Amino acid sequence: MRTQVAIIGAGPSGLLLGQLLYKAGIDTVIIERQSPDYVLGRIRAGVLEQVTVDLLDEVGVSERMLQEGLVHGGFEMLFQGRRHRIDMHSLTGGKHVMVYGQTEVTRDLMDARRAAGLPSVYNAANVSVHDFDGSQPAVRYETDGPHGKQQHRLQCDFIAGCDGFHGVCRASVPASAITEYEKVYPFGWLGVLADVPPVSHELIYANTERGFALCSMRSATRSRYYVQCELNDKVERWSDDAFWAELRSRLDPEAREHLVTGPSLEKSIAPLRSFVAEPMRFGRLFLAGDAAHIVPPTGAKGLNLAATDVKFLSAAFIDHYRDRSAAGIDGYSERCLRRVWRAARFSWWLTSLMHRFPDSAGFGQKVQEAELDYLVHSEVASRSLAENYVGLPLNFGSGR
Repeated sequence: MRTQVAIIGAGPSGLLLGQLLYKAGIDTVIIERQSPDYVLGRIRAGVLEQVTVDLLDEVGVSERMLQEGLVHGGFEMLFQGRRHRIDMHSLTGGKHVMVYGQTEVTRDLMDARRAAGLPSVYNAANVSVHDFDGSQPAVRYETDGPHGKQQHRLQCDFIAGCDGFHGVCRASVPASAITEYEKVYPFGWLGVLADVPPVSHELIYANTERGFALCSMRSATRSRYYVQCELNDKVERWSDDAFWAELRSRLDPEAREHLVTGPSLEKSIAPLRSFVAEPMRFGRLFLAGDAAHIVPPTGAKGLNLAATDVKFLSAAFIDHYRDRSAAGIDGYSERCLRRVWRAARFSWWLTSLMHRFPDSAGFGQKVQEAELDYLVHSEVASRSLAENYVGLPLNFGSGR
């Protein structure tokens, strides 16, 4: 079995890369160790930058997003019991973000790949990547057959590692060839998904003495809420009533009055970390998305970074096949990492600003509140926040 590009991972980054390459006439096979239902069951991000929206439109999967997604021109920051709106639309010259769940993005991309008859292998076991430092890379995996396990070898020109933080691709790179940078935050996010109307028509980021809270949504009838919790906390300790009570205690009076509660559809605790692996290319193996970098969800950058990674990677492969140029491939890692570190910086800064750290009581809390006060009353500071939140252009700083 042979293809031009083997894509490991059927999350949004792998599926988007597959669609971008399909549009360019480049053959791909996607290999995923989980089932389609499992992939769609992962509850993840829901804020899309304009760059990501444009990419989904480019590959022809934007119709449902444009019908059902929520366009947001601003968001609110709550501190000292009051909300302050950041008007992204006016601060950035008309830019906005789209609220549309990552699950829905994945579903749309899955449907498009299936409709085009493109090959995807789900429930692949013991996936491994080989010879990516040479000229004939390959992927091996197993599937269940009528008479037991069947062994497969997929020969390819390139391997795209879109298989997430715990995937096989980065783990297959020799330790001496990769440098990892990591910061683990001393808290987590307890999140609840519920079929209740959002407390506000835009997101609310809250800095309180009880800790951070975020009021988000997936639609006009489905809400996603988070509260900062201890890193070693357990979901089992939180009943729905306990969660709603804690969230209510971190909101302003108006939000409390409008908060609608209900049974949770999903409840989980996510640790927060910043992680970057350098470089993102190893011979004919390329990392993209969570396989190469993780950012805290505070800045809503994870999915958007993955989308720009695969845009750069698809352009590199198109240069290789169409123009016989190695420039895109050779420059892929550096081009991605400049954008990755900018997003990592922003996500770290916003996380540090909005959360309560173990040593931030008293002086630390007052400094956070002073910075927030400056942020919402300085047009320059607000513009910087808005510019980073809506997403920097793909070519930002390319001439520097």
